[in-house]
Amino acid sequence: MAKNKKVVRYRKPFHFNIGLIIFGIIFFYLMFYIYSYFTTSHISVYEVIHGSIAIDNSYTGLALRQEEIVASGYSGQINYYIKDASKTSVGELVYSVDSDGSIAEQINLASQDTSSLDEECLSQLNNRISAYTGSYRPQDFYEVYSFKDDLNAELSEAVTIEALSSMKDAIATAEENATFHTGKAAKAGIVVYYTDGYESVKPEDVTLSMFDESSYSKVNLKEKTSVTAQDPAYKLIVKEDWQLMIPVREDLAKQLKNASVVRIRFKKDGSTARVPFTIEEKDGTKYFILSLSHSMIRFAADRFVDIEFLLEEDAGLKIPNSAITNKEFFVVPMEYFQKGGDSNEDGIVVRRTDKNGNHTDEFICPVVYFSTEYSYYIDGDKLMDGDILLKPNSDETYTIHDTAKLEGIYCINKGYAVFRRIDTIYQNEEYSIIRSGTDYGISLYDHIALDGSAITENALLHE
Repeated sequence: MAKNKKVVRYRKPFHFNIGLIIFGIIFFYLMFYIYSYFTTSHISVYEVIHGSIAIDNSYTGLALRQEEIVASGYSGQINYYIKDASKTSVGELVYSVDSDGSIAEQINLASQDTSSLDEECLSQLNNRISAYTGSYRPQDFYEVYSFKDDLNAELSEAVTIEALSSMKDAIATAEENATFHTGKAAKAGIVVYYTDGYESVKPEDVTLSMFDESSYSKVNLKEKTSVTAQDPAYKLIVKEDWQLMIPVREDLAKQLKNASVVRIRFKKDGSTARVPFTIEEKDGTKYFILSLSHSMIRFAADRFVDIEFLLEEDAGLKIPNSAITNKEFFVVPMEYFQKGGDSNEDGIVVRRTDKNGNHTDEFICPVVYFSTEYSYYIDGDKLMDGDILLKPNSDETYTIHDTAKLEGIYCINKGYAVFRRIDTIYQNEEYSIIRSGTDYGISLYDHIALDGSAITENALLHE
């Protein structure tokens, strides 16, 4: 019997390969993850902290006073008898002019000899030195030079007056011959011996160029040994009231816009004062005008006065400026909000009309981002320009048109971007201090987008 040589292929049974399925799932997941990584926004995150910003509130002010230049009535050699920046009373001898120079020469020679000083004058000078040395502090060494100048001025004044009184007969003769003349104060005030052309300047005359100290010049009258008739002999400040006009940064003007009094420190002597002020704007520059009624004699010889504003340190929530952005919102009157819907939340009724003229009313609960006394700032996700709102219990309607921008940041605590309004207290080039506890705002330790311009509302994020 012949053998059947037909070969039948053996079919292997199908086996379910679970490993291959798992590998495929992982592979597609990785591909999706890679695709998502390269197609979604990657935002750097900043955690909101409590902090402060060091602020330099040092400024230089232009001193404006009621100043009167007193001209000499005669020509000749001039001598002074009152030290610079000191008070004088009516009729007190301020200067003398000697037309032939004989009396002036004797006064100058006599003023070089301090042995003629009486016991009372020497006692006064000694008391001043003792008082200063007793209160001296090493950290105030800079005051030594001011004290030295004041002491030399007092000594010169005392010696000159002593010399003048010792030559009564010679002076009487010179006065009879009309060669010696005295200048006495016609008003009480503070005597200073310089002119600079700013004597009649008022706040409305001030320009920014006046604060350029490199172009400022003044004439020291005491450096002149002779004078011509009608030339300035000295200057008299007749009122204690004076003003400091100071150009300030925009941020300081904003910070103090609702204030009327500010505390300052005078850098010259470290003294402090509370001073009323006003703010004016000229040619795009904000000026503080400080009105003072004291301390003027200490700065009578100075046209420029350095001060520091003593403000409370600006502290709050500290964020980088790069996180700050703006977003536009619809502005809706509060009276159009009402409670309704399944959640009993505040919302608005929007009436829309289709192409056939049929009306449909929809209750919407928009997110409120900010409120004023009369209005809410709401997002436009569920609204559009031209939508009509129905006022509760009324036939009145409101058509949405008005918009306004708010400054804020994008909070990303939940993995997607949510706009939050901010109230900036102070800002420098890198950081801003934000008021904490504001409605619709941010809180300590919130996570925000470091670059507010690179993100949009509700965007899903990958850090």
